[in-house]
Amino acid sequence: MTSRSRSYNMSMIKSKNTKPEKLLRSLLFSNGYRFRLHDKNIPGKPDIIFKSKKKVIFVHGCFWHRHKGCKYSTMPKSNIDFWKVKFEQNINRDLKVQKEIKASNWNFMIIWECELKKLTTLPRKIIDFLCKD
Repeated sequence: MTSRSRSYNMSMIKSKNTKPEKLLRSLLFSNGYRFRLHDKNIPGKPDIIFKSKKKVIFVHGCFWHRHKGCKYSTMPKSNIDFWKVKFEQNINRDLKVQKEIKASNWNFMIIWECELKKLTTLPRKIIDFLCKD
């Protein structure tokens, strides 16, 4: 793949309203949950926000956010030094956002992209998170 076509492919990757996000939103909505999206006033602009519960959900892509042990968390074969730095920055930003969320007295949950492929256990995990005080 040429660097030009690679650049184009990377530019087409969205950060909001991704397929995993939409799938989770659909699951939540069909189970009666109502929520807000991407509030810039909450650290990290969470994907899904339950203001009355002070809870947020982040939908993380396994590749971009480096889901440990996941088969989708692969390392590209070219330009490895760039990717190492990029992934390290993503991980550090995620940790910083998580600390800020906790400091703001909000609770958060991370749903990994690969978890959305296992819809048998995910609804229970989400309900437990939302119902827990």
